[in-house]
Amino acid sequence: MKDEVERDDRILAFVDETGFALAQPNRSAWTPIGKCHKIDANRGKRLNVIGAMLSTGDLFSVALWQPTNSLIFIGFLGLLMNYVGKPLTVILDNASFHKAKAVQPMLKVLAQKGLTLYFLPPYSPELNRIEKYWHKLKYELMEFKTRNEKTLEEDVCKILDGFGKDYVMTF
Repeated sequence: MKDEVERDDRILAFVDETGFALAQPNRSAWTPIGKCHKIDANRGKRLNVIGAMLSTGDLFSVALWQPTNSLIFIGFLGLLMNYVGKPLTVILDNASFHKAKAVQPMLKVLAQKGLTLYFLPPYSPELNRIEKYWHKLKYELMEFKTRNEKTLEEDVCKILDGFGKDYVMTF
């Protein structure tokens, strides 16, 4: 695959989806019985993000207040193709909506424009580079605090927009 990338100026994109809840991810902690934990565990809608970590060093992402499905995924790929403007190989997991019958005709159209999908082996998230970024974002970059929907979206988008400048990912 590396030879293909060098031969036709192809861009690689590690693509994955993640979700952010109002309640912080559970970190290692304990609270004595009868005492309040450091922050409230608010409940509410989830902010879902589809992201592509590109071989150019960029991060392309879309944040939505709705679940990811096959139509949202294919729309994301179309936006990503326009953003990149070159032949693109997308490396991704085997989520059912990545392969849904409903998106097959649209995938064929994108393939004619230079899109290639490369599916990782099942149960191997460690092979998708963006998975490490999602973990870092949730457990290191996001401040541990109570949020509402507005502040959650602001905090997540600030970190996503700062990728490569304010927030650096090294491998």
